[in-house]
Amino acid sequence: MKYIDEFNDPALARRLLDEIRATATRPWALMEVCGGQTHSIVRHGIDRLLPDEVELIHGPGCPVCVTPLEVIDKALEIAARPRVIFCSFGDMLRVPGTDRDLFRVKGGGGDVRVVYSPLDALELARRNPDREVVFFAIGFETTAPANAMAVHQARRLGLTNFSLLVSHVRVPPAVEAIMTAPTCRVQGFLAAGHVCSVMGTAEYPALAERYGVPIVVTGFEPLDILEGIRRAVRQLERGEHRVENAYARAVRDEGNPAAVRMIEEVFEVTDRNWRGIGRIPASGWRLTDAFRAFDAEHRFDVTGIRTEEPAECRSGEVLQGLIKPTECAAFGTTCTPRTPLGATMVSSEGACAAYYLYRRMHDGPTPQAAPVAREEMNPVA
Repeated sequence: MKYIDEFNDPALARRLLDEIRATATRPWALMEVCGGQTHSIVRHGIDRLLPDEVELIHGPGCPVCVTPLEVIDKALEIAARPRVIFCSFGDMLRVPGTDRDLFRVKGGGGDVRVVYSPLDALELARRNPDREVVFFAIGFETTAPANAMAVHQARRLGLTNFSLLVSHVRVPPAVEAIMTAPTCRVQGFLAAGHVCSVMGTAEYPALAERYGVPIVVTGFEPLDILEGIRRAVRQLERGEHRVENAYARAVRDEGNPAAVRMIEEVFEVTDRNWRGIGRIPASGWRLTDAFRAFDAEHRFDVTGIRTEEPAECRSGEVLQGLIKPTECAAFGTTCTPRTPLGATMVSSEGACAAYYLYRRMHDGPTPQAAPVAREEMNPVA
């Protein structure tokens, strides 16, 4: 298949690995920002194929994982109310709140539905004028245009029974928060290609310059990731720190101007809490005053819900790249996909879920990770 098989070629992967080994002369720590990249890395064993000098740190690139517990509890409160149709993508249904998840709300009689687009929820609102239809609008910049379009269409159609519970987050402020943390070990970033396909790369050069880190826009197939690593290591060895686009087949520097215009019309930048990380200034979006009538948080008066994260779950440290999932005592024991303590074990892009799915049950601690024998490594393809 075009643009899939070509980026899973084992011979090309070996060539890229040889180039990375030949280039890396010192230890370097790179963070992949996107959870989809994390799953590809773990699935194909890319981190174990790399030379010992190159370490990959898993970043907070899973929007489900970084949705705060209090927002989950707000969703649960709204979904349990009578005459509400609560719509969400499927990966949110098993994310645990304080004492339940959306599946349990559904089992208790709540009308919770899985949809594949916010426009599906909009159609439900059109067909059910006597019901309140709420869409759980989470995600990075990637999903924001479709959510903005849904609200824009709702206003155009005069629908007053449609609203969004918004928990959108933005990647560049998170990169800055990671770099300013006293525990930061990151020396370079693999930026999320799908985010940049929407927003472009304009926000990244200032970050690369300010913190002296290379930022390479990278795709999701094995060769995409290896090429991103190769470029980042090459910059680090040369003492460079600039933005490179290694995903040119999907990303333009200007991004998608039409999508950006839609986002800017419907949303405005706001501070946002990230689960396990805390409040990051200017790291999220909320509906503008012109569209505030479609804000489910205000419509259902759940703004006052505040919750505490469970102490046993160390997903916050996983999301910050401070530990690998296997360094959490609950991983694979009290915390499994069937009995998750945190969203990183539930989400299809969560690092804990990737480690569990691909049987990474015994990786060593991050700073002193023991080298793995080559014969034990997973193949790239």
